[in-house]
Amino acid sequence: MNFSKIGMETKTAKLLDGKALAEKIHQELIDTITELQPLKGRPPGLAVLMVGDNPASAAYVRNKERACAKVGIASAGKHFPTEVNGRELEAVIQALNEDERVDGILVQLPLPSHLDAVRLLNTIAPEKDADGLHPVNMGRLMRGELGLRSCTPAGVMRLLQEYDIPLKGKQAVVLGRSILVGKPQALMLLEADATVTIAHSKSENLATITKNADILIAAVGRNGLITADMVKQGAVVVDVGMNRVTDQGGNSRLVGDVDFESVASVAEFITPVPGGVGPMTVAMLLQNTVTSYKRFLKS
Repeated sequence: MNFSKIGMETKTAKLLDGKALAEKIHQELIDTITELQPLKGRPPGLAVLMVGDNPASAAYVRNKERACAKVGIASAGKHFPTEVNGRELEAVIQALNEDERVDGILVQLPLPSHLDAVRLLNTIAPEKDADGLHPVNMGRLMRGELGLRSCTPAGVMRLLQEYDIPLKGKQAVVLGRSILVGKPQALMLLEADATVTIAHSKSENLATITKNADILIAAVGRNGLITADMVKQGAVVVDVGMNRVTDQGGNSRLVGDVDFESVASVAEFITPVPGGVGPMTVAMLLQNTVTSYKRFLKS
């Protein structure tokens, strides 16, 4: 890929373009599905379960459904009212586990507070766990075994690979310790022979920790947390944060955890928000679904 300079002369960081890489992955998936569909007699299938009327969740689901249609995955959205009970959702998931037309199952998070998200995610069959969040798949990651990987950190790893970012022996700092991103991200970096530090809200002297990073991955959900004085010269900065901010005129936009303008003058590589990690998360969701599809073809 061609690297592009960002803006003014003082800014030297090169973009890690997740949107462009996602398009490349989409084409690879189209080619795979076109080749394999005649063997199965059906396209890959992804079931997406959404509860309630969260506008952000609805937008994410629409985005995923459009991406499925683009590559040839049959997506089936199931929308439930906010007051639905856990037992009903578990029954739906169990039925999808048994449905031979479904290769991947996704429960859109967050869920209403009365629902047990962990229990529902654990109900999904590990081989259909499109989000890569089932304990079996997390355990396989821990052991370095093959399995479906958590989408966002897997997308980050694919992005670093695409731009030939060396990881072996490098100092990597992951800011955030969630089960969605931080913890699996650290394990994936460790698997790639990086030396990994996990920092979080209770970490002392945060700037000292982050400034030691050759690769800095921010995933905490705090607008502009990482500033130029916290970043090592020539570091690779990956911004997983997705924060919506509104200006005085009522206009809203998405920003990350990194103060892009200042950090771009220090880092060697940086991801934009939007257009960096977000498209890669969706691409890995599709990849997981096709991986499950290929597995069932062999059975």
